[in-house]
Amino acid sequence: MDVKSSVCLLVGNLVFFLLTWNADAGEGRQSLVPGGPHSASELREVIVSHGDENGILQLFRMKEDGSDRHPLTNQKSHCLQPVFSADGEKVVYVRQSPMGMAIWMCDADGKNARELVGTGRNLLPSWMPDSKHIVWMSAGAGGRKQDPASDSQIRIMNTETGESRRLFSDPVQIQFSNAMPAVSPDGNKVAFVSNRSGVFRVWVSNRDGSDAKLVSPMLIEVDEGLQLPLEQKVPTWSPDGKWIAHWEGVEMIHMSPFTGVSNPGRDQLISSTFHVWVVGSDGTNRRKVGRGDDPIWSPDGFVSRAFADQERGGPKVMIETEFGEKELPIVPRKRNWGRFTWKP
Repeated sequence: MDVKSSVCLLVGNLVFFLLTWNADAGEGRQSLVPGGPHSASELREVIVSHGDENGILQLFRMKEDGSDRHPLTNQKSHCLQPVFSADGEKVVYVRQSPMGMAIWMCDADGKNARELVGTGRNLLPSWMPDSKHIVWMSAGAGGRKQDPASDSQIRIMNTETGESRRLFSDPVQIQFSNAMPAVSPDGNKVAFVSNRSGVFRVWVSNRDGSDAKLVSPMLIEVDEGLQLPLEQKVPTWSPDGKWIAHWEGVEMIHMSPFTGVSNPGRDQLISSTFHVWVVGSDGTNRRKVGRGDDPIWSPDGFVSRAFADQERGGPKVMIETEFGEKELPIVPRKRNWGRFTWKP
């Protein structure tokens, strides 16, 4: 694969960076989050960001079993982090550009693509329930070894008018770095990550940033073996608004490509800390789903995760079902990836 490490850092904890690190593929079944039934005969649609023949991340629309795959983009730079609007008609995504990481929008079939935000380091866009506004993290200039979330703010845009502003107006909240926003299905709450407590944790607040509370409290703050802080990133709401899934582990900025000191053994230990967790939106019933990253909820309320699989030579995407876990074969073997999104 040929993905520049600088791009990997900008997009946060994406699994396509992890593909350079070997990991065990074995995983057991996990307890399930309450959700609606899903019949295996009813194949739903997804849009996946994965590498093309040249190693460039493109957007592909397909069934959840990987069938009926066709490209939506054909660019010379990476297209990643796609998200369907709630009405299923639009897709917003990140596209690498000479000016940084831009945000683009297109129709569900890839047509009428246009740039929404062209300059800066813009990452992890998501939709408001009205399918009209988006929120995203705007990262500071930073350096190659700096976590892009460490100097970020959350912004909101009206995709019809192009009007944009900072999302939070609460005077307390805007004193801190806030990143990786996800708006609740009812539009009233925002899950995000902030370092206001010292290291990045998942918080939930009102939409203006007021009344912010830690939502996924940890019993252990530091990995004992590595003596490095454990952080939380990429929160995402379940469709019913009752649950929040997120990543948890030691940040990749402590790995060799970013420290400049080669230490494969330590890198393996760091990647082994990567896990997906689920917690109630009220902060209760916290549980570990399994190792990996990039939690995403299916329309019927089951959470997926992805992790590097040595046998596949790429990411293995697993989703919980009412019967246990199953694999989503949505990324071809020996390809990198940049997340996926379910059609509502």
